Amino acid sequence: MTKQSRDDPTQSLMPNTRTTSITLPHADMNEGDEQGDQINWLNLLDITSYDYPYISSLLQASYADWQTEMRDVPAAFPVEWFVADFKGEILAPGPVYSQEEQFAGLATEIARTCLLDRDLTVSPSLAGQCIAVPMVTRHTKEVFAVLGCAIANVDESGIAFAKTWVNMAAGYFRTCFYKRFEALFVADLLLGQKQAKREEYRRSILFQIVQKLHDQIDVDSLLTEVFERIAGMYPGAKVELLMSQDHLSRDPRVKSLQLQGERDHMCVRAFMEGRMLRAEKRDQDDNDYLELAAPLVGKQGVYGVFHLMIPRDEIEEVDLQLIGMLADTAGSAFENAKLYEQSNLLVSELRLINELTKRLNQSLRLKEVFKFATEELLSIFRAEYCCISQIDKDSEFFEIMACNVPSLSKEYFPKDYGFSGLVFSTREPIILSDYKAYGKITSRLMEDTGARSLIVAPLVVRGEVIGAVMLAHRTERFFSYENYRLLQVLSSHIGLAIANASLHAEVQRMANHDVLTELYARRYLDDRIQELLKRDDGGSLIIVDIDLFKQINDTYGHQTGDKILKQVCSVIKSTVRKTDIAARWGGEELAIYLPGADVHSGYQIAETIRLRVAAETQPQVTVSCGIAEWNRDNEKISVESLFYLADMALYEAKKNGRNQTRIGISHEN
Repeated sequence: MTKQSRDDPTQSLMPNTRTTSITLPHADMNEGDEQGDQINWLNLLDITSYDYPYISSLLQASYADWQTEMRDVPAAFPVEWFVADFKGEILAPGPVYSQEEQFAGLATEIARTCLLDRDLTVSPSLAGQCIAVPMVTRHTKEVFAVLGCAIANVDESGIAFAKTWVNMAAGYFRTCFYKRFEALFVADLLLGQKQAKREEYRRSILFQIVQKLHDQIDVDSLLTEVFERIAGMYPGAKVELLMSQDHLSRDPRVKSLQLQGERDHMCVRAFMEGRMLRAEKRDQDDNDYLELAAPLVGKQGVYGVFHLMIPRDEIEEVDLQLIGMLADTAGSAFENAKLYEQSNLLVSELRLINELTKRLNQSLRLKEVFKFATEELLSIFRAEYCCISQIDKDSEFFEIMACNVPSLSKEYFPKDYGFSGLVFSTREPIILSDYKAYGKITSRLMEDTGARSLIVAPLVVRGEVIGAVMLAHRTERFFSYENYRLLQVLSSHIGLAIANASLHAEVQRMANHDVLTELYARRYLDDRIQELLKRDDGGSLIIVDIDLFKQINDTYGHQTGDKILKQVCSVIKSTVRKTDIAARWGGEELAIYLPGADVHSGYQIAETIRLRVAAETQPQVTVSCGIAEWNRDNEKISVESLFYLADMALYEAKKNGRNQTRIGISHEN
């Protein structure tokens, strides 16, 4: 029975726990019983299981019906009637209360005595008699009411007649009560059938929802389906879904659940407690609403809260269970769809990682690795800016190795500067939703670009941070947690590729350089000249030889000889251009190739070297130089012929007294 019916005695009075289980026991009916079915209906009554106010209301309504019928029955003597309930309380007193006060107490006393004796009771009084008849159910023999009357100035013969009269009147009252009860009982049955049909409808709707939701493997489609189902059941409802995670949706009804500073909000409490909460609301137009906060719960946690505002006339109490089950079903389906989405994302990420690793490992050139990593990261994360920095071990500075912001290219920053410095010290990645609101760390990348969102991951190789990857976007809250997690995975592969390329570059550098002098090795010089002969239009080669170097070794020892060799190489490195290639040709002989330089330019450089060596070495030594030139007009030029010409010029310098520079001349010229 609903709350709406409890203030009206004509509404259902059946107890909630027994409404659907009542049946008619026809086998208990006595043949010829005037009350017929009514008595058997009453056999089912268990008075103590009913709420007291409803039984009282039913008795009062029956008493009013009975009084109307009794008006047409002539009375043998003046009589004043009253009705008492099964607790002995007078419900429908006659005028005895207003005429003689003694009858009021007498009526209550006779009613309670009748309840105890469970039989017709007569009580003498100074002014007359009170007679009470119990109303008893046939099946359980339970007294559910007492009908009584007060009769003034009657003798004993009149009392006998009065008893018969009262019994007859009680029969009429019982008939009125049965009619009233039968109407309510039938109404209860109809209400029960209506509720059963509504419950069947709800279950059907719930089954359809469960089937439909679990068929969805797309999160956005699932949420749309939930919104449509709620709108179909409650057309006037206002619904929104407050998500606790950064699920981006095109549906404006999907919003973010703000947990900070909103602890007392109903939706926050529903999320924290994991149960549905409700509140009665009234808008400015005095329309009543029921506000609900139903959490979206899965096996692994709470994902959000459905916030509903439903007009009060569109929803019943039993609907709350349906909404709760709908939210639970949606939570389970959402979790499954999310897991499916995450599994697909994981497969996609694994493919991406595999492809990226493969392509990173295809090149061992450090510049190519940085360039490719920058391009791929910008594409994968749809970022606007990417910056990859590397720690310079010698200077303890971050060097910007790759960046699509020109103002930062090849810049140096202290290792404790900005977000790169933070990840270097903490070894932890960073995700920042709004740089302007953060305000704790200054970053050139964020300042120069005006970016708001940022994710940073350290480049870690063998437990050591070698650099950092920074991705930025001008939109706040642009990067998701999945982006943050994926960057951590990719950064480890990028770091490994950088380490491999760096190691390869170091090995290559060691292979291409002479260990003692730190000049290029002869093989590298040969290869580079071979390339430049194909590309350039001309160039010059200088061969430098330390004079009487064997005597230096014999006189001072090989350690001093090595020292002098390093001094000479230092003079050469500080004299030649950045584009020139200086190499140890063999022993104490050194070679310098000057791309694009003619023999006259080469002669000036050789003379500078010769003069500086004589002035700056200790012990002092001198050098002899031979120069050879080539140009595109000489088709027979080769690496071997160029070295031959320079070597012949060196031989001439040695032959003519050393400490001088000679120019080799081709016989073809």
